[in-house]
Amino acid sequence: MTSPLILWFRRDLRLDDLPMLTAALATGRPLIPVFILDPETEALGAAAKWRLGLGVAHFAERLAAAGSRLILRRGPAREVLAALVAETGAAGVMWSRLYDPAAKARDAAVKSWLKAEGRLGESHPGHLLFEPWTVETGQGGFYRVFTPYWRAVRGRDVAAPVPAPARLPAPEGWPASDRIEDWRMGAAMRRGAAVVAGHIRVGAEAALARMEAFLAGPVARYDAARDLPAEDGTSRLSENLTYGEIGIRRVWHAGMAAHLRGSAGAETFLKELAWREFAYHLMHHTPQILDRNWKAEWDSFPWAGEGPQVEAWRRGMTGEPFVDAAMREMYVTGTMHNRGRMIVASYLTKHLMTHWKLGLDWFADCLTDWDPAANAMGWQWAAGSGPDAAPYFRIFNPATQVEKFDPKGLYRRRFIAEMSRAPGAEAMAFFAAVPLSWGLDPGRGYPGRIVDLAEGRARALAAYAGRGGGEG
Repeated sequence: MTSPLILWFRRDLRLDDLPMLTAALATGRPLIPVFILDPETEALGAAAKWRLGLGVAHFAERLAAAGSRLILRRGPAREVLAALVAETGAAGVMWSRLYDPAAKARDAAVKSWLKAEGRLGESHPGHLLFEPWTVETGQGGFYRVFTPYWRAVRGRDVAAPVPAPARLPAPEGWPASDRIEDWRMGAAMRRGAAVVAGHIRVGAEAALARMEAFLAGPVARYDAARDLPAEDGTSRLSENLTYGEIGIRRVWHAGMAAHLRGSAGAETFLKELAWREFAYHLMHHTPQILDRNWKAEWDSFPWAGEGPQVEAWRRGMTGEPFVDAAMREMYVTGTMHNRGRMIVASYLTKHLMTHWKLGLDWFADCLTDWDPAANAMGWQWAAGSGPDAAPYFRIFNPATQVEKFDPKGLYRRRFIAEMSRAPGAEAMAFFAAVPLSWGLDPGRGYPGRIVDLAEGRARALAAYAGRGGGEG
């Protein structure tokens, strides 16, 4: 019982509501927390990798306060863990499950190696409310449409979150650790890091405060306010959930308590948490959603590739205010309002007829709250190649959408400096965040539209002949 256990942390940077930690503590063994910068983590986009590094550094401080340490190592996970087991005589390794194909393959290889070595290798839940294979249709298959999925899970029991332990049992000696500063996880962010840093909320304490503030007030108007990008009407917990700085069970139970108190928007908030679950449900059962058309009949669709229009979209210079404001919000804050995500995705894939994969990859590079399942499902839903249950092909008109959801122009002026005589700090911050090579200058004025909306819609509908069309 003196042999330690290695706790392999990944996207679970917290000490409360963590089944892996509960199970490890129950063994009575000393615990060695470890974070590995492996090739799968090295492959993250610039913003996500930078934000993860900040989360890891903060979590190391939290562990130190609990009488423990976070050991940092770099390299392929199996090789790093093998070295640590040899150095420490560890009895085994525990970790919280991840569900993307690369993580599943990596974890399966580690588990097989540990089994062959006669050591413990255990994976635990913790990133989701419901393990994807536990939610089945009446016929025993998986759900392809969200509404019946929601009906299947909304009444399920969810285990109560477990509080964080005051102390973690430490080993007699600690293995050597890298310094996170030497990893330079934020190098690819360059000058954008200084701008985005003012908008992130790192760590379990900040995540809990963010949740409590939302459920104490804004959740009451969530039904309507979640669609208004100029209002602070959402929880903004996506940033913390993706790195596991707050447990999804804790959020669910807090949201359910608000619902039972009669908070008007709480049920819709719970439904959005289930939407996140649905994304993982689909990624587990149909992993091709990450890089191929979820609906195979779209494989022959004539998507466009790279070009000047795509670059204008990337730079927030399309001349379409809703699209450009949303893209600029991403560069300034590291995230994007959900209504904006739908609009920019629809615009790229419909009005510009560009392959959704280009947008998916760009979001993966730029979002601090990037999540593999949610990003993929969102892009394919918007493009029409994914799990959209609508009986027609949806095309959002960004001009009518902006009048509906930003009627006073507050969101547009907040992020587009060229639309205001006295632009605010966030609008100007866009020019300080983006690459110098883009050569953007607010003094040049706002560009004209790169595509006429009516013409773009007509072109899209012509390509979708036989599939129908619709206006959002």
